[in-house]
Amino acid sequence: MNAEVGNFAKRQQQKKQQIIELAIAIGLALVFAIVMPALLSAFRLKLLGRFVALSIVALGLDLIWGYTGLLSLGHGIFFALGGYALAMHLKLQLPEGQIPEFFTLYGVTELPWFWTPFYSFPLTIVAIFVIPAIVAGLLGYLVFRNRIKGVYFSILTQAALLVFFNFFNGQQKLINGTNGLKTDTETIFGVLVGSEGAQLAFYEISLLGLLLVYFLCRWLTTGRFGRLLVAIRDDETRVRFTGYDPTGYKVLVFAISGAIAGVAGALYTVQTGIITPSAMEVAFSIEMVIWVAVGGRATLIGAIIGTLLVRLGQTFLSEQFPEVWLFFQGALFLLVVTVLPNGIFGWARDWGIPKLRSLLGLQEQLITYPALEQDPEIQQEREELER
Repeated sequence: MNAEVGNFAKRQQQKKQQIIELAIAIGLALVFAIVMPALLSAFRLKLLGRFVALSIVALGLDLIWGYTGLLSLGHGIFFALGGYALAMHLKLQLPEGQIPEFFTLYGVTELPWFWTPFYSFPLTIVAIFVIPAIVAGLLGYLVFRNRIKGVYFSILTQAALLVFFNFFNGQQKLINGTNGLKTDTETIFGVLVGSEGAQLAFYEISLLGLLLVYFLCRWLTTGRFGRLLVAIRDDETRVRFTGYDPTGYKVLVFAISGAIAGVAGALYTVQTGIITPSAMEVAFSIEMVIWVAVGGRATLIGAIIGTLLVRLGQTFLSEQFPEVWLFFQGALFLLVVTVLPNGIFGWARDWGIPKLRSLLGLQEQLITYPALEQDPEIQQEREELER
């Protein structure tokens, strides 16, 4: 009975924390949406918008790595697929009968068949997350059904990344190959994508997308589904013994993570003005892992903090110390790995905040529930135990 009361108190405390977390997330989103556009120049705001878009893919990576234990080194695939989907739609905003200009450079006179669906804006929006989700689901199914995990899974995702990179890099006649697809000179709903007004809109959409994806990941990682993901991460063999098949859950969460990466790729593309196969380079996918590690695995909010801090740090250091800024970046990563293995947010949660509360003399109050003590059923069970 004491265990039941303790579990009830724990659930109530978690609900309280979730409400506080919800309020903080909405508050910060409003600050970024209203204050930052007034304080930052158009160039700086565009940079911040890119970092916000990258924070979205970091959330998806934290979902599979932090909570499910699947370290993917190939998330650049899904990121780039989302970017290419939106870029193809923008490239087709032409008078009827015309095709994108780069096709004529390679002697192509008819639009390839797989470009046709991207004339439709609604289909493009669906494709941004559905295509990466399907590719991630198929890749995950082929890997997980053979019970491949750990470092072997990471190696396979990186190998898949290299395959996609080389394929996209060589398709000059279909997607302009290594040159990629430019978007800043195209129009959307009659507005130039590279204009300040459009970029401000993309910044606000990125913030909204980050908030929605954050709540989606928080919802997925709480409750029974979230506990099952953590169980798969901690002891997959025991999960199988309890009657669950981890394969389906791993495929599902990997597909969701791929879809999130696709959304991030689309938002990042319209704010950088171009999408190229360089988004599928190995270094970029590894950098995504670093963002999550710096902020803190299995925290979600840490993935956002880590992405913003690392990218802002890279921008500042490269501007102030253009010749040696990579050394500063390397030192930061070594510091996190050796001194803060749980990341910045993990350190603050596990040590920093409790230490501060202790120094201020603030102690957590013990939660009691008098109503439970007065429950006749509880009293009867207590009397039976005492006999």
